[in-house]
Amino acid sequence: MKTKNIGLRGIEVADTRISNIDGEKGRLIYRGYDIVDLTKYSTFEETAYILIYDQLPTTHQLNEFKSKLSDARSIPRQMQRNMSNWRKDADPMDMLQAFVAALAGYYDEEFSTKEASYDRAINLVAKVPTIVSSWQRLRSGEEIIDPDPSLSHAGNFLYMMSGNRPDPEVEKIFDTCLILHADHTFNASTFTARQVASTRAHMYSASSAAIGALSGELHGGANTEVMKMLLEIDKQENVESWVKERLSEGQKIMGMGHAVYKTFDPRAQVLKEMSRRLAAKTGQRWFDMTEGVETTTMSEMKLKKDMDIYPNVDLYSASIYYMLGIPVDLNTPIFAISRSVGWAAHIIEEKFAEAAPKPALYRPKAVYVGKYCGPEGCEYKTIDLRG
Repeated sequence: MKTKNIGLRGIEVADTRISNIDGEKGRLIYRGYDIVDLTKYSTFEETAYILIYDQLPTTHQLNEFKSKLSDARSIPRQMQRNMSNWRKDADPMDMLQAFVAALAGYYDEEFSTKEASYDRAINLVAKVPTIVSSWQRLRSGEEIIDPDPSLSHAGNFLYMMSGNRPDPEVEKIFDTCLILHADHTFNASTFTARQVASTRAHMYSASSAAIGALSGELHGGANTEVMKMLLEIDKQENVESWVKERLSEGQKIMGMGHAVYKTFDPRAQVLKEMSRRLAAKTGQRWFDMTEGVETTTMSEMKLKKDMDIYPNVDLYSASIYYMLGIPVDLNTPIFAISRSVGWAAHIIEEKFAEAAPKPALYRPKAVYVGKYCGPEGCEYKTIDLRG
């Protein structure tokens, strides 16, 4: 008999205090705080503090946290030299996965106390943007730009990547994107991080494994596929026919639909408005095209299959990153820049059992559907008897 729970859909595997999704109402909660409120009133640094420490920071605590993040941004020169030896056309996610794992070779991984784990989390979160921006500079034949401690987490990344300090509105838009991507309960990459952490592997190893999970097009790679789709469509007048043709062929439209949300993904709604603003600011066509993909897909799915389908976080984040001048293949690494906070929080929770006692090691059961020759198994024949 085959298992009914393919992909562990709907199976509760652990308690968590970090985030929660109400798929029916379209709500996402970080540590009790609604994601929409955080995008209106918070910053990425404050949101990161909330996720890692499970509390709103005081002014002193937030300033100290921001200072620690800023101080930890630089990566070793030897790591930069090693990075320069990579093929310039290497996949950025492969590069990021390798160099996050390599952090363990440069920094003490003593992880026996929760306090020490907080320092490791800060080191991880601070360095992922520097790794990504350094790779972008090197593969473009440009000098690596050192971090600027006067800039925010979001502003500093944009500066290190492009060499230009972003204007305040652009910086705020990117900061909000980072808030929206910071955590999303037990998605594929977060579950991977927790599963690896359950073996008592260290934070860099667990995060590197999570990056591997994020690299797939059905997870973090989806917004890259959305932008490729928009580039292929090319013009607003092509949207409707392109979408209808793909749907008639039984193909999926990337950026539409979600495994958990049964209504609008709240992150997609925030991103949609930011994409609208950024398109108005830059004069680019990508918002109108993306909205066309959304409305055509929704109407066609309702008409042909009586199915309600809504945009997810990937649909509008793709156009935002493109209008910010970010190369398409950096979309998923930028996802990792933000999600590294969530991974760190989950790794700490997994190691120190903050919610409720659980088994020390994930070990799910599989349903065997392979060859069966009887209670005693199949008879093994030596190679000379096989003909």
